[in-house]
Amino acid sequence: MPPRPIHEPRRDDCPWCGSRRLRTRLRAPDLLHHRPGTFVVDECGDCAHVFQNPRLTPEGLALYRRDPGEYFATGLTDRVLATRTSRRRLRATARVMLPFPEPESWLDVGTGHALFPEAAKEVFTYTAFDGLDPTSRVERARVAGRVEEAHIGHLTTPGITARLRARYDVVSILHHLEHTPDPRAELRAALTVLRPGGHLLLEVPDPQSAFAPLLGKWWLPHNQPRHLHLIPLPNLRTELERQGCTILTTDRRRPHIPYDLSAALSLSLTRAVPPAHKPLLRAATPLLTATQALDHTLSPLLRHTRFSNTYRIVARSP
Repeated sequence: MPPRPIHEPRRDDCPWCGSRRLRTRLRAPDLLHHRPGTFVVDECGDCAHVFQNPRLTPEGLALYRRDPGEYFATGLTDRVLATRTSRRRLRATARVMLPFPEPESWLDVGTGHALFPEAAKEVFTYTAFDGLDPTSRVERARVAGRVEEAHIGHLTTPGITARLRARYDVVSILHHLEHTPDPRAELRAALTVLRPGGHLLLEVPDPQSAFAPLLGKWWLPHNQPRHLHLIPLPNLRTELERQGCTILTTDRRRPHIPYDLSAALSLSLTRAVPPAHKPLLRAATPLLTATQALDHTLSPLLRHTRFSNTYRIVARSP
């Protein structure tokens, strides 16, 4: 039996608005895991939606999702990625929900090792946190006590939505919507598992960040081939309202992650230096440390400009 293709057919229209005014935004290899292949990212000239084209099939996604969390043996890139999952940042994200009624139950979608529920428990001590993830990491997180229930799959996986219908007061989708083949379907499923009047907490990379054209394929949120969609804030806000949600807050400032320059440096170093020359990468650690310090120094200024790289939405379900 011949192997199944890992790419869908290339499409000529935007998956978000249907426009045929597409342009190629970039071509990029797998800079994170160094697996073979070059991937094309297109941008819609009408709604500015950014998407992988041709898109990976489910088999292709599974192929590039192997060994989750496996980064470079040098430790350069995982040092940068740790910025996004620092305990302080995760607690700050959880505190965004303090102005709203205290939730009894909370589902974190795309939870991975459930680092966010673990940090959020420090803010909401009486809330029951569950986790959903496409990989078995969530089950290991349950064994470690970070979540009470572990669900493996997507919100749109047959059976999961029906089993979890109207069960949660809060659903968080943090830096996961961009991994989903159909973000609209993921949002519909998220609203289905929310109780009436429940809250949806979203964090999404901002494709309209000024860092995106400046750094190109080295901009970490482009992250090919794992990021299938990058959705501009106006598009996502309009879609949530179309599905009956009330937008309570939007924020382009506080969610900014100070890692753009250091991530670009790390990716370019590990791309340029052959694996046999790992000591050269270790020698670059002081340079990476200095660039991380620059990211953090500039962050208070950049988060107030178009260089901010992430936005957040809190919405109430119908």
